[in-house]
Amino acid sequence: MKKYWIITYGCQRNKNDSERIASLLEKISYKPAISIKKADLLLINACSVRQSAIDRIWGQIKNFKKTKTKTILTGCVLKKDKRKFSKEFDIILDIKELSKLPEKLKTKSFKNYSDYLKIEPKYHSNFCAHVPIMTGCNNFCTYCAVPYTRGKEISRPTKEILEEIKKLIKKDYKEIWLLGENVNSFKSGITNFAKLLKMINKIQGKFWIRFMSPHPKDFSDELIKVMSESEKITPYLNLPIQSGDNQILKKMNRPYTIDNYKKLVKKIRKKIPRITLSTDVIVGFPGETKKQFENTAKLFKEIKFDMAYISQYSPRPESVAYKFEDNISHFEKEKREYILNEILKKTALENNKKYIEKIIEVLPREFKKGFLTGKSESYKTVKFEGDKKLIGNFVKVKIIKALPWGLKGKLK
Repeated sequence: MKKYWIITYGCQRNKNDSERIASLLEKISYKPAISIKKADLLLINACSVRQSAIDRIWGQIKNFKKTKTKTILTGCVLKKDKRKFSKEFDIILDIKELSKLPEKLKTKSFKNYSDYLKIEPKYHSNFCAHVPIMTGCNNFCTYCAVPYTRGKEISRPTKEILEEIKKLIKKDYKEIWLLGENVNSFKSGITNFAKLLKMINKIQGKFWIRFMSPHPKDFSDELIKVMSESEKITPYLNLPIQSGDNQILKKMNRPYTIDNYKKLVKKIRKKIPRITLSTDVIVGFPGETKKQFENTAKLFKEIKFDMAYISQYSPRPESVAYKFEDNISHFEKEKREYILNEILKKTALENNKKYIEKIIEVLPREFKKGFLTGKSESYKTVKFEGDKKLIGNFVKVKIIKALPWGLKGKLK
């Protein structure tokens, strides 16, 4: 029996795609290799959203070739990157053409899925699963490559999503993440994202619902109401801001103002007081002045995020901003990232101190040297002593110490 090895770059969406690829390969009689050297097939699930991921692939190509295995490139890849990689891989396959993989490998015929999302994944966890509910993006933020790699927004049928989740709950999964490049723009028939969440919340069983990544412009009052009233939707939200300056937001083609964003956050916190709020921000966008960056720093101090994914601007081919002059030095980008992280450390610690002496529910994920590490309902990282057998089971933990990026506690 032939063996495969998959290397995944990029976000959780790519990781979920790799789970579907693994499932498909096993349906056509491949099995996972114990190492890359033992594989007959090496599949790279790539990501063009950030240049760093593409650079890592270029850095590994010589090693890939040393294996003398058949190589396949797929994933979230821009046309320009595909052209550059064309001589380096045996097969280059668009992720949406995944059903053609058996044909490309000249194996036995396999049920033709016109939609690759109908392929049941080979989940890497037995308690946490990621379920894509839509794919693509229609927003065309000027810095972003996603609309060019994933295409236009397409939502999965509601029935299909609910069936996938029900199967997972029957298998005793405890945490379900709903995925989408613009998850809250989901629309299937008369069902919008808020209504879908309401339906999922009604599924019998004890489990948590989380989602990523939403867009502020699509965050409706109906969605806030559903989140506040649903027992299974966790009080955690990543709400990308990208910049704290209105002029930069306009240049990024982000259709909201800082005032809009602050009002939305205020509304969410009023309805869901326990919410953990994280964000995404880009530093060093072309033309970002020191004053404009200071506006972002000011916003960080004002909103007091629990967490932030801070990235330095990286020009992406095919995006509108690729034509802009990347005139902020690497040193300056590093400095701006550092400043935001220092603000974040203070606000995150301040927020985490509120948990001291409280008893919270935690889902343990990892075990190392006698300690379990897991996530709370509000997505706080919690470390405590406990048995490895508790992984994947809800437990109660009393918090005894707060750190900027997590909590320490005792099992109750």
